[in-house]
Amino acid sequence: MAKYINPLVHDAALDEIATGNLMVVCSAQPTTRTEAVTTYALADVAMVGGDFTKAAGDVSGRKVTIAAKSDIVVDATGDANHVAIVNASELLAVTTVTQQTLTSGNTVSVGSWQVEYRDPS
Repeated sequence: MAKYINPLVHDAALDEIATGNLMVVCSAQPTTRTEAVTTYALADVAMVGGDFTKAAGDVSGRKVTIAAKSDIVVDATGDANHVAIVNASELLAVTTVTQQTLTSGNTVSVGSWQVEYRDPS
């Protein structure tokens, strides 16, 4: 018997990620919103609905692409290695980035990245 997930199910999860209103560059992997925006936060930038684009997945299923952001002001000095998307109450998604040392007062750019839900196999 074949396995199947309706694309609407994938899209519901991607729509939740797209409620994110803040991208945060972090010094460690956050597991909560508080860790993302306070404990590990080095820099942050506002996100809007247009920063999230849903499409067919690269492999299968569906994906959301999170837009690149440039010239984000660095608020705290530290080694950046994760980026998080949060909304007003939840940590929604986290990805890794190549570690780089950030210095308060400088700027940082984050390239676009994706969250993909693959079809079951």
